[in-house]
Amino acid sequence: MDCPDVVISNAALATMVPGDAPYGLVPDGAVAVRGGRIAWAGPVAELPAEFRAMPRENAGGRLVTPALIDCHTHLVFGGNRAREFEMRLEGASYEEVARAGGGIVSTVRATREADEATLRQGAIGRLDALLAEGVATVEVKSGYGLDRETELRMLRVARGLAAARNVRVRTTFLGAHAVPPEYSGRPDDYIDEVCLPALDAAAAEGLVDAVDGFCEGIAFTPAQIGRVFDRAKALGLPVKLHAEQLSNLGGAALAASRGALSADHLEYLDDAGVAAMARAGTVAVLLPGAFYTLRESQLPPVEALRVAGVPIAVATDCNPGSSPMTSLLLALNMACTLFRLTPEEALAGATRAAAQALGLADCGRIAPGLRADLAIWDVGHPAELAYRIGFNPLHRRIFGGTE
Repeated sequence: MDCPDVVISNAALATMVPGDAPYGLVPDGAVAVRGGRIAWAGPVAELPAEFRAMPRENAGGRLVTPALIDCHTHLVFGGNRAREFEMRLEGASYEEVARAGGGIVSTVRATREADEATLRQGAIGRLDALLAEGVATVEVKSGYGLDRETELRMLRVARGLAAARNVRVRTTFLGAHAVPPEYSGRPDDYIDEVCLPALDAAAAEGLVDAVDGFCEGIAFTPAQIGRVFDRAKALGLPVKLHAEQLSNLGGAALAASRGALSADHLEYLDDAGVAAMARAGTVAVLLPGAFYTLRESQLPPVEALRVAGVPIAVATDCNPGSSPMTSLLLALNMACTLFRLTPEEALAGATRAAAQALGLADCGRIAPGLRADLAIWDVGHPAELAYRIGFNPLHRRIFGGTE
């Protein structure tokens, strides 16, 4: 239902605005919402006169943060890969599973066989789990079709999620995700004959907000990804990249050289890649769910990213193979326990930095002029959001001023 213009008071505000106070915390704060935007935020004692006559909502001392942003997901897909989970536990590596015909390719088969209604039903179930934890913006990639028809079908389903739920969806074309079986051994032909034409068609249909790729030994080389990025540039689309997840091919540096919004995974990122990302302002998106599921041991270079001033985002990487996770709160906890982020860094990674990773400047913080995308939590301190495991303290989610 519509949320009227209101002042939310008696709240602890974690504004996530950089400054002297951790979390941008305002202990006894208020936020004025007008026309679906944040009109003012700060200490309740300093509430301007123009807002004092507005209706009040007493937050009861609860914590208010920006609504969460999941900036890396693969929500639209067919089937599942529970058997491969068993295989990995029996000792098979991610690469061995992929080379045996499993991995991404097994999901491609299931996704190609699924119609739009089936894909939509599965995606909405996963999306609802994210929304229930205070997520208001979600990125959704294609990449499990690997043919023109299915890639477009995935993107149409992703676009339609915003009509089915109160959520902002950013769509990403990931045609360079894997080489399909029919092009085995011919990745360049796949790029020429399928990936680039599908990207053109998706862009013409208005289905694409950004372009991604998987730069890895089991996927595509930097030169092949570079060709996809060239087409993205010609179409006026920003780029991002799955990079340095399993090895170091210099993907992050390539992405940074193209002004990429983000480079994601980054377990094998080296100093040169960190420096390139820092120069370009490319966000590092950490995906602890995949690290955990694949039982990896190579940690992303968090301290090097900190020292270089590279923004660090955190996302679920929700996908059927390496991160079957639909809890961004769990991702925050994992980012702290596995990667040693601080709780403040983790929350910034799912708000302010996540917005930057999607090229969005109107969300991710509580500040005047931004969207009134807010989450109200039954906790007293923002560190609790990353501290708890398997507990959802969301009291209320506000999306653009609406319930």
